Amino acid sequence: MKRVAAPVAVLALAGVVTWLVWPSAPEAKGLDQRIAVVDGPADEQRVELDATFFPAAGGGKAPVVLLAHGFGGSKQSVRQQALRLAQDGYAVLSWSARGFGRSSGEIALNSADYEVKDVKQLIDWLAKRPEVRLDAPGDPRVGIAGGSYGGAIALMTAAYDSRVDAIVPQITWADLADALFPDGGGQGPANGVFKRMWAGYFFGRGAPVQGGGAAQGLGAAQGLGAAQGLGALSQQSGPLTAEQARCGRFLPAVCEMYQQVAKTGRATPEAIELLRKSSPVTVAGRIKAPTLLIQGQRDSLFPLGQADANAKAIAAAGTPVSLAWFDGGHDGGNGEADWLYDQTAGWFGHYLKGDGTPVPERFTVTRDGGRDPGTRQRIRLHPESAAYPGLAGTATTTVALKGPEQNIANPPGGSPASISTVPGVGGLLGGGGGATNLSVGLDMPGQVAVFESAPLTAPLQLTGSPSVKLKVYGKGQVTLFAKVYDVADTAQPPNLPAGLVSPLRVTVPEGAGSVETTVTLPAVDFRFAVGHRLRLAVTTTDMGYATPVEPASYRVGLAAPALAVPTVSALAAPTTGVAWWVWAMPLAAIAVAALILATGRTPSRRRIPTVRDRRRTAIVQKDNGRSDAIVKDGGHTATDQGNGRSGVFVKDGGHTTTDQGNGRSGVFVKDGDPSGAEPLPSEVGPVPGEEVPLEIRGLTKAYRNGELAVDDLSFRVERGQVLGLLGPNGAGKTTTMRMMMGLIQPDAGEVRIFGDRVTPGAPVLSRLGSFVEGPGFLPHLSGRDNIELYWAATGRPTADARFDDALEIADLGKALERAVRTYSQGMRQRLAIAQAMLGLPDLLVLDEPTNGLDPPQIREMREVLKRYARDGRTVIVSSHLLAEVEQTCSHVVVMHRGRLVSAGPVSVLLSAATSTNGHGPRLEDVFLDLIGEKS
Repeated sequence: MKRVAAPVAVLALAGVVTWLVWPSAPEAKGLDQRIAVVDGPADEQRVELDATFFPAAGGGKAPVVLLAHGFGGSKQSVRQQALRLAQDGYAVLSWSARGFGRSSGEIALNSADYEVKDVKQLIDWLAKRPEVRLDAPGDPRVGIAGGSYGGAIALMTAAYDSRVDAIVPQITWADLADALFPDGGGQGPANGVFKRMWAGYFFGRGAPVQGGGAAQGLGAAQGLGAAQGLGALSQQSGPLTAEQARCGRFLPAVCEMYQQVAKTGRATPEAIELLRKSSPVTVAGRIKAPTLLIQGQRDSLFPLGQADANAKAIAAAGTPVSLAWFDGGHDGGNGEADWLYDQTAGWFGHYLKGDGTPVPERFTVTRDGGRDPGTRQRIRLHPESAAYPGLAGTATTTVALKGPEQNIANPPGGSPASISTVPGVGGLLGGGGGATNLSVGLDMPGQVAVFESAPLTAPLQLTGSPSVKLKVYGKGQVTLFAKVYDVADTAQPPNLPAGLVSPLRVTVPEGAGSVETTVTLPAVDFRFAVGHRLRLAVTTTDMGYATPVEPASYRVGLAAPALAVPTVSALAAPTTGVAWWVWAMPLAAIAVAALILATGRTPSRRRIPTVRDRRRTAIVQKDNGRSDAIVKDGGHTATDQGNGRSGVFVKDGGHTTTDQGNGRSGVFVKDGDPSGAEPLPSEVGPVPGEEVPLEIRGLTKAYRNGELAVDDLSFRVERGQVLGLLGPNGAGKTTTMRMMMGLIQPDAGEVRIFGDRVTPGAPVLSRLGSFVEGPGFLPHLSGRDNIELYWAATGRPTADARFDDALEIADLGKALERAVRTYSQGMRQRLAIAQAMLGLPDLLVLDEPTNGLDPPQIREMREVLKRYARDGRTVIVSSHLLAEVEQTCSHVVVMHRGRLVSAGPVSVLLSAATSTNGHGPRLEDVFLDLIGEKS
């Protein structure tokens, strides 16, 4: 075997060297250009655009991508994305739009008379480049991508220039008038409420910027995604003329429009007309280029409703459209830069290169899948639907609301105002950022009416725009803001999904006293958990909007006591293909590791070889860098049906307990002091013909600073038992379990499994199945591929794996064929438990097995573990859910600060305890009493 290991090692080294010296693709380089264009209603203006052209890194003629920047940015904002596209085989042209960066001209908000004419001439320029692939003379194979301001120019140009072959607009608007003057009552921007803070920030970014305008700006790309944070706010304006201070670099007509609406807070007909000239929805029917719309779920500037309007208008003309809601937007979120780039590159690969790359389904949503139990990183799922359901969803769930009519007031000057989202700052303030899904709103007392549901009896997945019917009492025009909170309990602040609110303005007819109105709430994708409540809040103020300065009082009630919640049941996570190297690299590493173990392992003690000694053992290195899975025994298991013996004998405070079997015990503990642990005479030495599944003697492990993680721990576990290993955080449970598995060495004492001492790589570990500190699955492999690869590492016959039995426990159905990276936390947990049960090992060790499971799954797992032990095997469970341990486990071991506090059958511990709640003693009471923390 050693003679085989040497050439294998040489081959592995050769593979690494080949990979290191393999020639890389040439690096893409940009060529700066000044491109002269003519624009204006009568083609009367001459403008120079500052641009950079990137030929495709591989050379030759290539499709070209126009890469547009966000508002307040420049060509520098998208340089890294341009380089990445060029490296992937595209020619790329980035440019600073008129009025931004080092380009001349004034900002016209992507008007057809100005910016659209500019981009059409950029396409003319590209058609003359020898590096660009042409469909016909003067017609390059061209796509356009960009975020926010850049997304709008992609849509507008595609509507006016049929040469555009594909577009990927992101976090952009459909109707700029509706975006800046939204009205949840459905009466349009003329009746809308002015989005004052966003508009001020939006127009304020039109000032000249020091350093040539390299600010990131609104919607600057991060991997072709939305800008996160406030990079643009840190940019300082240069010295300004009087006109620049007043209007920045805007066209005078745009400046005058903003000055007027900012003063009155109302949209004039002239303002609506000007803004709609820059609105894609007015010309979307002319777009023939296949369109991938990507919109942020955390975006109070251009919320999901804007993408909905674009999608419907473009699809109505028969153009292929896909829509994705991702975790990002102008208000923060994760940004999903790599995923967004993959979607964009895939879309262009299909429609520009024609390389057959599969395009996304018509509708994709990013959802929170919890945390990976192994890496603790947040998991993001991307369920898809073959059809776009719109904001009304495919079905509606009615949630009953309760609450009386309530008096609320608009304060003088509209201050202090309630807070939903601070525009442009939400990501920094934790408003749904990448680390958490929590968005906290602040509603001022006296300004808010609240209506609430009962606790949910089942999870509710909201996908779309909810609606509710209100009755409003008052005089004249009433400005209100409606939002829906997720209320968990009194210990946590209510969560306002994505920090979004729906403004509305209603008019109470003179003499009527009241009016009823249906309010469409913001579109979100959000899951309300079991036991949570939905809270509808209606406020008179919101910091982000213009509100009346005159004080006024109103009364608000429910015209219909229900909230209509749209749902989309068709969303499902896609199956992901696997590259060949995902299989090859782990298999090669496993083969080398197996050879090293086979040639270098020495038995810890000499004895007559048995069948189990000849079973192969391997340690699988997982993607998180830990060797935390030991393969299990696939051979036949000898079962001992119910010997009735107790694993531990406890004497605490003078009270002695024994199991009601044959009275034999393995360890004797006095007054909770493990130093007094000693074998009973009846148990000195193993019983002939029987093996003890687990025996721990004097186990000790210290941290580097000398603090004892495990302190002289001794106990044993018998066949047929389900043992709960209990203790508060820091008790030493996980350290003990890792020593059981041979992952770490004890400083003193020993662990024996079926009579054999545990050492790293010991053959007896093949009889143990484990799940400790989370699984380390390969994220790009399917669930089935992961466990099959895991079993293949053992070298044992496939028939011994008992895949069907293990997968029945996982109950993942078709999800087994999906990539694990798309799994929720609960799905990964179930797959990990199934993996631990492969081969039906004689000893099963599980750390928090019910973490991430819902109540029905917890109940099923409880029965699975009981049945597993009844078949003559042994199960050890570590858990913080004491009520679940009480129902699942036959025995418990309680640890505290590394020491054994108490142990024995659950029934005996409970019978010896005193009831304090009138319903009999609970394990929780016993546990708190044992660790000295019972109040």
